[in-house]
Amino acid sequence: MTILDFARPDIRTATFDRAAAPKAPAGVRLVELHDGLWRVTRNDGDVLGYVEQLAEAAGIRYRAKRMIASQQRFVSVGEFWSADDAVQCFRVG
Repeated sequence: MTILDFARPDIRTATFDRAAAPKAPAGVRLVELHDGLWRVTRNDGDVLGYVEQLAEAAGIRYRAKRMIASQQRFVSVGEFWSADDAVQCFRVG
């Protein structure tokens, strides 16, 4: 029998934890879209991607997705145990 990831009982909607909200490094702004989802932009407003909070059986994880403007799509950069680590993927030097 095939079991799809979204149907697994150990994957559930994350309970938003405001204390776990990411902090923006220099050159990056975070816009909270709703509980557990942040848009990552440059200071001038250009969208870099999104950080999404996910609940798993092992705990809360954060998925970073970078926007590829020329292709009009998002690419998953990775999943992290720390919201701040996920945001670091978008740091502008």
